[in-house]
Amino acid sequence: MPLERSLSIDFPLDLRHTCGVHRRGSGDPTMRVDARRMVRACRVPNGPVTMEVSIEGGVVGAAAWGPGAEQALDELPELLGTADDPDALRPRHRAIADLHRRFTGLRIGRTRSVTEAVIPAVLEQKVTGNEAWRVFRNLVRRFGDPSPGPHRLWLLPPPQRLTATPYFDFHAVGLERKRAEVIREVARLSHRLDRVDIESASRSLRSIPGVGAWTIAEVRARAFGDADAVSVGDYHLPKLVCWTLAGEREGGDDRMLELLEPYRGQRGRVLRLLELGGLRPPRRGPRMRSRALERI
Repeated sequence: MPLERSLSIDFPLDLRHTCGVHRRGSGDPTMRVDARRMVRACRVPNGPVTMEVSIEGGVVGAAAWGPGAEQALDELPELLGTADDPDALRPRHRAIADLHRRFTGLRIGRTRSVTEAVIPAVLEQKVTGNEAWRVFRNLVRRFGDPSPGPHRLWLLPPPQRLTATPYFDFHAVGLERKRAEVIREVARLSHRLDRVDIESASRSLRSIPGVGAWTIAEVRARAFGDADAVSVGDYHLPKLVCWTLAGEREGGDDRMLELLEPYRGQRGRVLRLLELGGLRPPRRGPRMRSRALERI
């Protein structure tokens, strides 16, 4: 039998917009989410857990299975961003004001699990989203475990298993040696990453070769709910920001940061709104091609 809990909320909450940032593509084997229901499998210090969350009126209902059930339910308010303050954003552009009104159910939550956030971020380095998500699915199904409960999800591989796996075994899931070695090092240092404060985790991540500013920003946004995290070095974000805020087709990180400066403290929220809004400059060149290293 699952553990169950309910939580009353007095603000609009869209689970897809709030928690969808943790989903890695529509085929993510670790979670499913829409506007009013989410099922998510993860590891917390007390053990693996599968949690089902739904919203009806102003009540969030949750059920959890597995050794980590009670801890995951205790931390559910943080995941849902109940302490977040969307009104801290003061729109300076009409597009941002419109998106802020449109996505009133967006909250910035946190998982508190750096390892869970950094592994997919490493997989997403310098490749297309579709390629990264395919590798993520392969990695989870090859090295992970079935999650507890009735929902037939999968858990990320435990750090000990990733550390013990030689780099060449990762080729079968589509991962080359460079990123495989980063994943193994992240797993080796997981005891220094999880359940620590944001600055301690950032320092530990910076000590890992192959983990840079982009990856750390991705982790700060998801694991710590940092509403100001900006993923400098992203292929798409500068163009998205420059097009939406200035009507410019091209732009790099410096121009993106210049345009986002009036939103300092809430820059990550602005980026989340822009991504949810789906605004894009007209495409001029060919799409970046995906690779399938596991087929080589």
